[in-house]
Amino acid sequence: MSSADLRRELADEQAYISDLYTLLDHHRATADEALARATGTNGIGTPAALSERDAFVALHTARVLALRSVEDRLCFGRLDVLPDDSPILERRYIGRTGLTDDSTPAREQKLIDWRAPAALPFYQATAASPLGVLRRRHISTVGRKATGIEDEVLDLDAFSAAGEAAGGAVAGEGALFVALNATRTGRMRDIVSTIQADQDRVIRAPLEGVLVIQGGPGTGKTAVALHRTAFLLYTHRERIARAGVLLVGPNRVFLRYIEQVLPALGEAGAVVMATPGQLFPGVDATAWEPDDVARIKGDERMARVIARAVGRRQRVPERMVALKVDGTTLMLRPRDVIQARDNARRGGKAHNQGRVTFVKDILGRLARQLAEATGAELDQETRNSLMETLRESVDVRREVNWCWGPMTPYRLIRNLFADPVELAAAANGILTAPEQARLRRERTAPWTRDDVALLDEAAELLGEDDSAPGGDVERAKAEAKMDLEQAKRVLETSGTGGMLTAESIVERYAALGDVDTVAERAADDRQWAYAHVVVDEAQELSSMTWRLLMRRCPTRSMTVVGDVAQTGSAGGVDDWAQALDPYVPGRWRMERLEINYRTPSEIMQIAADVLATAGTGARAPKSARDGTWPPTSERTTAGDELLGAVLAAVRADLVAVDGGRVAVICPRERQGAVADALAAALPAGDVVSGTRVLDAQVSVLTVAEAKGLEFDCVVLVEPSGILADSPRGVNDLYVALTRSTQRLHVVHSGDLPRGLTRLTSQRAD
Repeated sequence: MSSADLRRELADEQAYISDLYTLLDHHRATADEALARATGTNGIGTPAALSERDAFVALHTARVLALRSVEDRLCFGRLDVLPDDSPILERRYIGRTGLTDDSTPAREQKLIDWRAPAALPFYQATAASPLGVLRRRHISTVGRKATGIEDEVLDLDAFSAAGEAAGGAVAGEGALFVALNATRTGRMRDIVSTIQADQDRVIRAPLEGVLVIQGGPGTGKTAVALHRTAFLLYTHRERIARAGVLLVGPNRVFLRYIEQVLPALGEAGAVVMATPGQLFPGVDATAWEPDDVARIKGDERMARVIARAVGRRQRVPERMVALKVDGTTLMLRPRDVIQARDNARRGGKAHNQGRVTFVKDILGRLARQLAEATGAELDQETRNSLMETLRESVDVRREVNWCWGPMTPYRLIRNLFADPVELAAAANGILTAPEQARLRRERTAPWTRDDVALLDEAAELLGEDDSAPGGDVERAKAEAKMDLEQAKRVLETSGTGGMLTAESIVERYAALGDVDTVAERAADDRQWAYAHVVVDEAQELSSMTWRLLMRRCPTRSMTVVGDVAQTGSAGGVDDWAQALDPYVPGRWRMERLEINYRTPSEIMQIAADVLATAGTGARAPKSARDGTWPPTSERTTAGDELLGAVLAAVRADLVAVDGGRVAVICPRERQGAVADALAAALPAGDVVSGTRVLDAQVSVLTVAEAKGLEFDCVVLVEPSGILADSPRGVNDLYVALTRSTQRLHVVHSGDLPRGLTRLTSQRAD
């Protein structure tokens, strides 16, 4: 295409895009006006009318937020299509949302949402199967300005025959490779304009059941999972949005990395994002366990240990216990406790709910004793009075609580690991003595990621403590009483009568609930049942965490994303059947992504060599492109010389990819020294580690922190140390090697591990 043709084509696209933004502004203004009208309707009406108003407020708020989220790259593609039933060429513009021109008689569709069926050929059409598409055009924009076009002619004969109607000028060399070579920004961007056919097939897979997306590094697993989430919310909104989606990522840095994608696709309010350490409300566990401890805590045997620990909180005294009640001595008999306990257990309730039955039963037995001792007639009124007397007795409260006391998950787990006697009793015959010894710790120890699944297991067995002062039931009663009193005061001061009562006001607000989004309400509710669960880096999850997730999604509608060749955690899985067959035996399906869009072939070949040394038969994905720079290595002595070589490599990378991102990936024991040395030598703020690694050009990370992320350049420090960091060291080294999109430099003082022999030994240029 000549420069004049390109300018003409760009001008045509600019005119259309300008019209789209004018239409977008119109829809935004209309939505803002509708929201203002809805929020301004605050007069007195029936509860039904008020609820209807709030429903409209929620509807228009969602519409306003959705329209505001699509400002960037509103339109990114065009299809020139020759429909089967028409000889007239049709142009379909594809974008981040659908836009209709309501001013035209036929309400003309000016922009098609990328998730709509009409947009499917933009992702699925090929030269072998063009699906009626003559040309597919990718349109690049900056702000509201068209800056470039990339064309693919899929049906050359039809395109030529269409002649002037199709436009003869063809531009570009491929939008995908432009995107692949762009420098990274520290945040994941959506790939909605460059989704490939193999990825699109997975994105649009059916909602039902468990779908495993197995893919090696750089195959776009995470991006596909996020776009699949947006697609499912668009296609099945009534089924999903009300209950929400839980999206689990490996760590907080990863969640920050992807946090902008769903809002940019118009979806956020129905999605809860959490790490495995945040899956128990009120806990944000960041501490890590040694590998052997993590393996024990992640083992499904721990469910039996916790169940036994809960059962041991339902105790029977060895002999009768004397109880003083208002000067009368009663006897708490073991046989009565056994009968009351067995009656409570038969109900199948959780511990704290079963306690209500137990307490009522045992107090009833003691009330009969007290009536006999005092000569009282045991009618209903007397029985109630005696029960209140028993509840006020210090002796009765103490012994009944000892037999079957209320318990929280926090206390149960803390006591279990802090008390060797209690742990031995709960774990006898389940865990070995050395395993029990490894689990012991102080009560004040911080919660770890592996504790979270144990807390959830305990909570499931314990249930809520509804009987305790300040418990949920008591708190709810107190809040309801306050709400009713407030409603009465409102009616008194306003002089409103008729159909509107204090009770109806309270009922209306109870039905309406808080104004929080689905995501906000679900995140605080341990028992929330999600409509769909997405798990990224799922190969890292332990058996106990899988149990937790299955409780969160009773329908078993899940998207499971990962690569078993990258499993690094001690309790992780080696194959998907290990994780899923206990819950959906033979009823899960797998889609494979086998093209690496991130890592250049020269780096990927080295990573493949390392993977082969594991002897598992796992294969690395094939790279979609070659690189510009060959991967290199440099051997130094340990200490200052090694740190100097790392600094030189980082400086060379910053020059080579001006404005890009550099990751320095180290063994755990080296991270602090490397970060300090780089921070001292480079400008302030250029180097970060920990949870802020996305906020600067140079990030210093361990492999666990780098998982799921990508950078323009990677400086890999002491690969033999990474191998030694975990029992799955080969997998970790494979992960570290595949974070780069452009440059890789290895700095080492010892011998290189097997698989790295292809590296060229030289300094970073």
